[in-house]
Amino acid sequence: MNIGQAASASGVSVKMIRHYEAIGLIPKISRTLAGYRHYQARDIHLLRFIRRARDAGFSTAQIKKLLSLWQDQQRPAREVKQLAAAHLADLRTRITELESIAQALTQLVAHCHGDERPQCPILDNLAGDDTGR
Repeated sequence: MNIGQAASASGVSVKMIRHYEAIGLIPKISRTLAGYRHYQARDIHLLRFIRRARDAGFSTAQIKKLLSLWQDQQRPAREVKQLAAAHLADLRTRITELESIAQALTQLVAHCHGDERPQCPILDNLAGDDTGR
């Protein structure tokens, strides 16, 4: 199948497929005599793996490691678990940080009158002026 069909079958955009090939996340794809990429079922399976890993929030470097572990039938599952556990811990930290940001922004929005007055605690906070000009 061609790159457009591979994109449809895998759920990965054409642009990202080209990018993944350029950075070595997927191997160079065979080409027809006319120079068009030709994708096999195994390539689609690999692209779906990458898409699901991306959907789970793994970075490109983490996906590269996961791919190598997935393709190594002798891998110890402990390495996969360690990588996933570290990613989960990072996600939880980011969630905590985002909740803190959301709470602060909620308070700023509640204190902004949002009318014709020029005073705005949101802008004051972003400017580092908590005294309200």
